[in-house]
Amino acid sequence: MQLVIVESPAKAKTIEKYLGADFKVLASYGHVRDLPPKDGSVKPEDDFAMEWELYRDKQSRFKEIADAAKGASRLVLATDPDREGEAISWHVQELLKKRKSLPAKVDRVTFNAITKTAVLDAMAKPRELDQPLIDAYLARRALDYLFGFTLSPVLWRKLPGAKSAGRVQSVALRLIVEREREIEAFRAEEYWSVVARMQHDGTEFDARLVRFRGEKLERLSLGAEGIAMEAKAAVEAGRFTVEGVETKPLKRNPAPPFTTSTLQQEAARKLGFSAQHTMRLAQSLYEAGAITYMRTDGVQMDPGAIMALRDAIAVRYDAAYLPEKPRFYSTKAKNAQEAHEAIRPTDFTKERSGAGDEGRLYDLIFKRAMASQMATAQLERTTVTLRDPTGQHELRATGQVIRFPGFLAVYQEGLDDSEDEDGGLLPVMKAGDCPAKRAVDATQHFTQPPPRFSEASLVKRLEELGIGRPSTYASTIQTLRDRSYVRMEKNRFFAEESGRLLTAFLERFFPTYVAYDFTAGMEDELDVVSDGREEYKRLLERFWKDFKPKADEVMEKLPSEVTEALDEYLSDFLFPPKEDGSDPRDCPLCAAEGRANGRLSLRGGRFGAFVACANYPECKYTRRFAQPGGEGEGGAEDGVMGQHPETGEDIHRKTGRFGPYVQMGDGKEAKRASIPKDLDDFDLDWAVKLLDLPRIIGAHPDTGMEIEANIGRYGPYLRHDGKYGKLSNTREVFEVGMNRAVDILAQAATRGGAARGKAEPIATLGTHPVSGGEIKVMPGRYGPYITDGTTNANVPRDAKPEEVTLETAIALIDARAAKGPAKGKAKKKAAPKKAAAKKAPAKKAPAKKAPAKTAAKKAPAKKKAPAKKAASATN
Repeated sequence: MQLVIVESPAKAKTIEKYLGADFKVLASYGHVRDLPPKDGSVKPEDDFAMEWELYRDKQSRFKEIADAAKGASRLVLATDPDREGEAISWHVQELLKKRKSLPAKVDRVTFNAITKTAVLDAMAKPRELDQPLIDAYLARRALDYLFGFTLSPVLWRKLPGAKSAGRVQSVALRLIVEREREIEAFRAEEYWSVVARMQHDGTEFDARLVRFRGEKLERLSLGAEGIAMEAKAAVEAGRFTVEGVETKPLKRNPAPPFTTSTLQQEAARKLGFSAQHTMRLAQSLYEAGAITYMRTDGVQMDPGAIMALRDAIAVRYDAAYLPEKPRFYSTKAKNAQEAHEAIRPTDFTKERSGAGDEGRLYDLIFKRAMASQMATAQLERTTVTLRDPTGQHELRATGQVIRFPGFLAVYQEGLDDSEDEDGGLLPVMKAGDCPAKRAVDATQHFTQPPPRFSEASLVKRLEELGIGRPSTYASTIQTLRDRSYVRMEKNRFFAEESGRLLTAFLERFFPTYVAYDFTAGMEDELDVVSDGREEYKRLLERFWKDFKPKADEVMEKLPSEVTEALDEYLSDFLFPPKEDGSDPRDCPLCAAEGRANGRLSLRGGRFGAFVACANYPECKYTRRFAQPGGEGEGGAEDGVMGQHPETGEDIHRKTGRFGPYVQMGDGKEAKRASIPKDLDDFDLDWAVKLLDLPRIIGAHPDTGMEIEANIGRYGPYLRHDGKYGKLSNTREVFEVGMNRAVDILAQAATRGGAARGKAEPIATLGTHPVSGGEIKVMPGRYGPYITDGTTNANVPRDAKPEEVTLETAIALIDARAAKGPAKGKAKKKAAPKKAAAKKAPAKKAPAKKAPAKTAAKKAPAKKKAPAKKAASATN
């Protein structure tokens, strides 16, 4: 018997169909061991020796592999064709060697697609494990461990509220924070444009003023309304004739097929998918044999695949759409080094694969790959210049037309932020024509700050800088969100104050290690290791020699010294100059109450940094770290906002350590309410509404019990009979009606989210083929788990909960169910028997069980949830 090891059960199932009866295919379910999260797992003093630990939830799984290996004549390691796949194979081999279960013959095979031809070809061409690639994995894993486990304790002791730092994670966070600083420093400039609405031969078009009074107009030339109105009047008064018509042919070539990075970017632009969701779907398509391996830097395609693709194009389109020669691409990305094909369909006769989001992603991959081998698009750009009789004023109209679509018939690449001024068609005009002028518009504009990063643009920027690897971007971005260093609003990243403070700390005390060049240079050095040109421990020595003393130096500083250094480093942000020229560090409360020496500075507290007065405890003035210059949300000033219309009591607007809030009354009887961030028009009316919460919507039509709307620790919500439903924003608390409230509560109940604190699913995967229950990946107190409503199974420690596939989930649930119920659950089931033994309560016992039966009848309603979840997954 020959034993084949792959990562996932879905992959194992597919491959087993292609191999003969002599082969047994088992799944490792990803990595089988890792460095335990404790001190001493990497020992720099012992030549960087590493102590590995088998995952607890993999022990029975690996025992099955070890038992099968004892009776095998050959071990075939067929994990993924990249560094992580090589590492999994190495770990499996090392563990089997340690257990004396390693067969005499061990081979490594790799295939870029899970098709019968690819698998059988790979099995016929085995090789040994790639030691330099394994060394690069060991170096990367050790670097990440040493960076995180050395720096994180420094953060916990010196920077309250900070959770962790990472070699790539911290640099990605710096990009987001720096963009936030650019936006804050940006000062908008006014400018105007003058556009004439023209018509010729029944076709309307726009012509923009490009020369005024003999001067060429730049973007900011018309910087005020006065000069803009003068320009508008000149255009209205002038009679403009065509001075010249210039037509230029343009060619546009297709983009190469997808890499990991470009797939994540385009799926975000066109489909609205997160990087993590995209990779989970791509993994599923790969394991189903629909696409080639989805973690790749390469843009090249196998020659055989190119010929198959050209045949598919010839079938679908006429000869003009197929170029004479195949197109060959080479990557331009910095640090691109993996020798895998681009992401493409394995069968170009198959236009569709998968359903739902999976099908949409396959469609994107199919069209991009097909377009990459199609003919160049032929366009024509026309520019028409019009002048008045004086020659002092000039208008320009531009248009673009597609003469031959070529690859555009199939696919057009998306853009993050674009302004297309070469709009539609222009009428046919010649010199001397005098188009009719229908109207002239003068429009005010303001320059815009650089846009915040989307997932697509952040991934693109990381790749441009050579930071990290595309295969790790999804997990890096998710970590920043999980640590609450950033938040997403309208698909854009906003830096949270904890993220800003952490970045400032690292820039001040560890500037080298969050520098873009250093992180990109480290990737170059790891590439040298993977090429076999350097021993990986020498790389670790160079890093550790400088990093450890720096970390020790910062650890020896007092927390007050760190805060003082950050106060100085962030002074421009925290205390920007005031318009009246007064000292921005002067405490406003001390000034109002006549106290001297009221100076503001940065302080560290249990829940993070904040700004406070030096006169504490006499002065209780504080403000949040993320309130530069002392402004509250919306720039409002603290003080009395007005009186409550019913009680006549003063309502105060205040700013505390945790942000702005309103207060009515004093002492223990005072009512307080935080000011939500999504109220950009906050005023006295809103303050009254917040202080009057909770709002009673009315009695539920089924139970007669009240439904109330309120705002809690986790945002706006509905409550009814101890069950909760989530509202989308603050305004909905005051606007939601009875019908909508009943619907929200019903939906929450079908999702199993009715109880307080019940978390939303991380992912909804589908239906279990045996139990019929809906399979969900849920966050749990002790880590993420998978459930079908009947059986719960832990997500393997090395697996990402967002990337768990339906097949993996079914296998984990079945394995857990096979072990029988947990001891605690068995005891709970025994309890009703004791109650039944007592004669008096015997008749009441069934009544207590009745609610459970009712709930069981409602269970099928959960099948409605996937459609709802599928819609939210694309947000």
